[in-house]
Amino acid sequence: MIEASPSRRKARRKGSGVTMAEVAAAAGVSMQTVSRYLRFPDTVSAETRRQIQDAIEKTHYVQNLAASHLASMRSNTVAAIIPTLSASVFAETIQHFSEVLHREGYQIFLGNTDYRSDREEEVIRSLLGRRPDGLFIIGTHHTRNSIALLKRAGIPVVEGWDMTSRPIDRLVGFSNIAAISEMARHLTKSGRKRIVFAGVLRRGDSRAAERRDGFVAAVKAIFRNEEPRLCIVNDLPLEMASGAELLRRSRATFPDADAVMFSSDVLASGALLESVRLGIAVPDSLAITGFGDFELSRHLNPSLTTVSVPSDEIGQQAGRLLLEGMRGLPSSAKRIDVGFTLKIRGSG
Repeated sequence: MIEASPSRRKARRKGSGVTMAEVAAAAGVSMQTVSRYLRFPDTVSAETRRQIQDAIEKTHYVQNLAASHLASMRSNTVAAIIPTLSASVFAETIQHFSEVLHREGYQIFLGNTDYRSDREEEVIRSLLGRRPDGLFIIGTHHTRNSIALLKRAGIPVVEGWDMTSRPIDRLVGFSNIAAISEMARHLTKSGRKRIVFAGVLRRGDSRAAERRDGFVAAVKAIFRNEEPRLCIVNDLPLEMASGAELLRRSRATFPDADAVMFSSDVLASGALLESVRLGIAVPDSLAITGFGDFELSRHLNPSLTTVSVPSDEIGQQAGRLLLEGMRGLPSSAKRIDVGFTLKIRGSG
């Protein structure tokens, strides 16, 4: 029987990785100091932090977060749920939200619902299974099951991009109805009397539905004897080509229209480009407006009149509210209305 030499290094079990003891040895400090550095970096001296960080990089150490989370009952992660990955405004919100949380040591789990309520339930259930410390979700219209899941999770929840008097927990948003109503009043004051609202209304897209409803309410208040002119489709994707198609359908259905309000800048931009191909003089013969103030809208010719929403501020405020909730701190306001701004440009 041959015994292995005690000085011979024991072969590391596959997948076990570098240990904290090895990092401590490489840094010349105790394991307790390494552990304290990983949990509370500011509690060790700058020189010790440098030594430990150098050792981590040299040994390629990866902290076992699962074990840390079990010990602390915290995951240092947050979940964020958005309707779609393709809309730049939501991406901007998540970018600023992530920056606020990242500075405090949190990582983001991201899920998207594709505007489907059944998928939203699935995403909520899946992300909550990863035990995040908090959750940010865009929208305030949820199924009963989704609301029950969020409330029973026992973690801070921030809803965004909408406005409601009954948020689940915390809320950062604006009124889509008020914004579209203000745009309708602007067009009326500028002399437009035959205004059409055009949009792609996908099932589950509550924001587009609220914009339609806001338009209907505004037209009924301004033009009491007229029926609201609507050109709504649900069989087209939310892309610029659909805006061109909606412009053609609006003109065919309402040939006397002198303005078309689109539910999104994506659609309005496509319509504005199509108006050039069709030889429609914008804004002289027809005003065109959008919603969202996407970057492209500012560079079109004529530039697009639209509703500007502070998507960056929504992300920042949502991150701040979630941090306060996760830390058990009181919030001066749990319901924040960031408002909106009309950007009056060349198209209307």
